[in-house]
Amino acid sequence: LITTTSILQHNLLRNYFAPFLFNTDKNVLKIIFILGFLIFIHEGGHFIVAKLCKIRVNEFAIGFGPVIFKKQGKETLFQLRLIPLGGFCNMEGEEERSEVEGSFSKASIPKRIAVVAAGGLVNIIFALLIYFTLMSCVGNNVSNVIDTVVPNYSAQTAGLQENDKILKIDGKKIKNKADLDEALEKSNGNELSILIERDGKEQELKIKPTEEKYNYTGIAVNTSNDKLTEIAALYPNSPGEKQGLQAKDIIIAINDNPVENNAQKLVDYINLSIGKEIKFTVERNGENVNITIMPDVMSNYLLGVNLKMAENNFINNIYYAFFDTGEFAISIVDNLRLLFSGGVSIDQLMGPVGISEVVAKTNGMFEFINMIAIVSLSLGVTNLLPIPALDGGKILLLIIEAIRKKPLSQKIEINIQLLGFSFIIILALFVTWNDIARII
Repeated sequence: LITTTSILQHNLLRNYFAPFLFNTDKNVLKIIFILGFLIFIHEGGHFIVAKLCKIRVNEFAIGFGPVIFKKQGKETLFQLRLIPLGGFCNMEGEEERSEVEGSFSKASIPKRIAVVAAGGLVNIIFALLIYFTLMSCVGNNVSNVIDTVVPNYSAQTAGLQENDKILKIDGKKIKNKADLDEALEKSNGNELSILIERDGKEQELKIKPTEEKYNYTGIAVNTSNDKLTEIAALYPNSPGEKQGLQAKDIIIAINDNPVENNAQKLVDYINLSIGKEIKFTVERNGENVNITIMPDVMSNYLLGVNLKMAENNFINNIYYAFFDTGEFAISIVDNLRLLFSGGVSIDQLMGPVGISEVVAKTNGMFEFINMIAIVSLSLGVTNLLPIPALDGGKILLLIIEAIRKKPLSQKIEINIQLLGFSFIIILALFVTWNDIARII
């Protein structure tokens, strides 16, 4: 499961709610590859670590449904099944305790934890590696060196100059634009201590960021070429969601000013009158509907500087890719945190159907590989959550066994797993229904 928020954060939502073209061989192959391959390496992680721990693996399967290929190995039956949306690594003594030599239940707790955790960890490591490689090849990194100072902002008032290198803000190292933006966002407009390097010498300046207010409606618009003002998604509990806007609405006008197919005009007119009601005219089901929204007034905090692009060379690309990859990993974990804290609605979860649609709509190899990384990292992190029936739930039971110095009764363990499995099935059905409803 992944959230639509994580897709938004990686700029892959541009056709998310457009109809899904299942009838193209290219799209089908893309979906089969990404889901089948990621499940393969996940189950492969379990398989390899089980073998290293001398645990017997009876079956190794990719997919579910009818078997289309099988081969009996020395002790493992390898299978390829028709529907590439699942898989399993069936170890001796995993589901029911066994006294057979090499059974999972007879292995030490550290070995069992290693085997169970391996699948998710392989997905996480794979995601980070390919994302790092992708970012290393892209270049176009923004440095921490000032290119221009914008007139009438705090940077000009405080005396920042072209070619100043921003080293630290309130003691935190600034490596790139993302670090600068984060520091300004967290400042809440308070004075900042900024350490810069100018002409080879360090100096510290006290700067109060310039505040710019804007109207927040919670709208995420489509960015496809033909529907630039179609609402793709609404953030949970946002003014737009609470006051009647809906996904798939096409915004025709703001306060009677035409904006259809002009995203920049849409933004400009929304922010024309800060803190005042905004009348949205939207096309919904072939009819024009007027909806009045009272936006939340929020603030951006700016220094008023444009930063230079970093020199596009191997060392720089590796340097910036390292930090980009860390931010990528944190963004997925943050989305899960927001899900459990209520910051992200359960309606924003996507399952195989929703993921398949987004995969099918990726344009070019960059977006496709980026999507592989997102899904792989999400798969790995989700599987390690301490929920019964997931790998993380099994690890939790093993930790309890280690603390108790004896396993739970098999009946209790089965009931816990069944409870977790029931929860996963209900969640999967709900998410699939939402995925289909969004596509239709």
